[in-house]
Amino acid sequence: MPRTLVAGGAGLIGSHLCEYLLKKGHEVVCMDNLLTGSMDNIAQIKSDKFTFVEHDVTGPVQVAGKIDFIFHLASPASPIDYLKLPIETMKVGAWGTFNLLELAKAKDSTFLLASTSEVYGDPEIHPQEESYWGNVNPIGPRAVYDEAKRFAEAITMAYHRYYSVKIRISRIFNTFGPRMRLNDGRVVPNFACQALTGKPLTIYGDGQQTRSFCYVSDLVEGLFRLMMSDETTPVNVGNPSEMSILEFAKRINEMTGNRAGIVYEELPIDDPKLRRPNIAKAKRLLDWEPIVSLQDGLALTLEWFKAQVKSDPR
Repeated sequence: MPRTLVAGGAGLIGSHLCEYLLKKGHEVVCMDNLLTGSMDNIAQIKSDKFTFVEHDVTGPVQVAGKIDFIFHLASPASPIDYLKLPIETMKVGAWGTFNLLELAKAKDSTFLLASTSEVYGDPEIHPQEESYWGNVNPIGPRAVYDEAKRFAEAITMAYHRYYSVKIRISRIFNTFGPRMRLNDGRVVPNFACQALTGKPLTIYGDGQQTRSFCYVSDLVEGLFRLMMSDETTPVNVGNPSEMSILEFAKRINEMTGNRAGIVYEELPIDDPKLRRPNIAKAKRLLDWEPIVSLQDGLALTLEWFKAQVKSDPR
């Protein structure tokens, strides 16, 4: 039985990944410091093959016994989080990645880094493919996340080249699904909560900026396939179906029957104007592409938020 460590396993993606791995026959060690993750996300997991360890990976990571695979998903991932926790975000990208790579080296594990589309910054190439080096402002407010992930990619490749650690690098694009936090601050929770409480949806800028939304189950499948592959260079994992934020807001209002409309506020500094992955590499190497439609994914996600809003009205 494979034994797998999921760092950041109590977060949105991590909790779904833990469940997926258990179904695949893995023994799972879920590690999280609960800074942005939640025990609620893993409370439904009832398995003697699942262990939760509360630990901050910016400190030394020790796990008894063999570890075959390590998924490094530990990091604040929402602008509202990493702008509030800039030092913690930089530390987990640097020290957290270093510590988990040291564990992978010691255990002869295969290590997967959950990097991000944010390494492309405000892109000048569209759609974004893995060969693009990005357009990141290294001293802007978003840089604490963008540069932490860029450093994480660099040290991951260094461990592969210098120590022959088996590594995988996924560049994750906008992901959504049940277990997102009400106060996550990203566009899906913001719009869902506003729409479900009859408030106007807040768009930053003119709404013509684009995003590409991938449902969490598709994302998890892509991460697993990448881990089980032999690919050591970055691979985009996301949905290439692109939509403007204005169009997305109208879709949410239509699906929820919200008649409060839309309001506009100033666009945050360095907010990317375009975001769409080129997933030709994932299709070719992993035989992977998203299968859950935006409509179906949103329906499931809105049902989740309805329950959350009822228990925590805002």
